[in-house]
Amino acid sequence: MDFSQFNGTEQAHMTKVIEKKQMQDFMRLYSGLVERCFNACAQDFTSKALTTNESTCVQNCTDKFLKHSERVGARFAEHNAGEWRSPHFII
Repeated sequence: MDFSQFNGTEQAHMTKVIEKKQMQDFMRLYSGLVERCFNACAQDFTSKALTTNESTCVQNCTDKFLKHSERVGARFAEHNAGEWRSPHFII
């Protein structure tokens, strides 16, 4: 983002606001991943250790989630790049 029209104090404030929003988004994403994989994989509550099946499930769940997130991010970037090249895109 271009904050050149703002003074130094305003730029610092905007940077803080963006960083806070990014942290909130990350925490929401992380919490969702933990909840999804816990609900899908935690089966045996008689031990504090994960069973082999639970460990495998958690690994597969997180791998799938991260691959999905990568694909969505790549598609989003492609879409945004197309918007910038669009002849009717106005700034």
